[in-house]
Amino acid sequence: MLIGVPKEIKIHEYRVGLTPAGVRELKTRGHQILVQRAAGAAIGLADELYLAAGAELADTPEEIFARADMIVKVKEPQPSEYRQLRAGQILFTYLHLAPDPAQAQGLIDCGCVAIAYETVTDARGGLPLLAPMSEVAGRMSVQAGAHALEKAQGGNGTLLGGVPGVTPADVVVIGGGVVGYNAARVAVGMGARVTIFDRSTARLAELDARFEGRATTLFSTADALERAVNQADLVIGAVLIPGAAAPKLVTRAMLGQMKPGAVIVDVAIDQGGCFETSRPTTHTEPTYVVEGIVHYCVANMPGGVARTSTFALTNATLPYVLALADKGWKQALRDDAHLRAGLNVVDHKLTYAAVADALKLPFADTQTVLAA
Repeated sequence: MLIGVPKEIKIHEYRVGLTPAGVRELKTRGHQILVQRAAGAAIGLADELYLAAGAELADTPEEIFARADMIVKVKEPQPSEYRQLRAGQILFTYLHLAPDPAQAQGLIDCGCVAIAYETVTDARGGLPLLAPMSEVAGRMSVQAGAHALEKAQGGNGTLLGGVPGVTPADVVVIGGGVVGYNAARVAVGMGARVTIFDRSTARLAELDARFEGRATTLFSTADALERAVNQADLVIGAVLIPGAAAPKLVTRAMLGQMKPGAVIVDVAIDQGGCFETSRPTTHTEPTYVVEGIVHYCVANMPGGVARTSTFALTNATLPYVLALADKGWKQALRDDAHLRAGLNVVDHKLTYAAVADALKLPFADTQTVLAA
């Protein structure tokens, strides 16, 4: 199979879909790899490293999209990219289709086979290709929030950990999954007073045991959340419903009750965000203010630490890339129910129920599609 790796074109996105080590693994299996020039240059993965691993270099993304049997990326395809996809071509990347009807329609129209990192599952019920970036984003959310709290950045001037004789910041983390745990871990380490909300009592018990009293865990109700948010200096949105749009848990009306200059960091922004006032921002202009509250809603947070993120992501995705390349997408999905859960679009059809529901579009069962 010919695998293509284009350079990412989203603003301030420096990650790359395959490392030279991944290229070498594919090459030993007899596959061809076409990498766009300078795809990894910004994070120290020079073209010479890809050549040494056995890749061929392409001067333009058009060459990659025209030649490759499978496209391996990091971020969702931009309009100029999904317009180049063709029927039967495999796209393996993050998609986040629920809040992005234009991209969803573009993938449906072109007839490609679109497999989303964020909906691939594992035997423990986790999301193994989302988890590495969730870990990064969770940890980054606190450092981003701490910076935004500085007065010069529009925040209320509170130091997250306080100092002797001065109380630390109050940090509220909404969601106790991978993002929430990593955010809370960093916030606790910096000395903040941390409250974690979740709706799973089992998960709350697990978090309570992990933090050994250094963080407060609360069952998420509208009343409890509103009271905590009103007192918070930093609120981190870490809610995830796999493949679906994030629920809006903090309303515009609630902002008016918050401390002036408080900060919210919406890590769920890729899925539409869990604050009513959230809209995607970039690393160039990461924040904006609504009702006196600083919003940080960067849609590719891990891209800010692109070298770490690339290695963490490709460590997780490589086994699946190898399976798709070795077996072809149909057999790979038949053999692995967890990889099969990643299929979002094929043959002009949406095959992920939560996405179809969010976009109010027809849904085709994956098993039926594979049997056809």
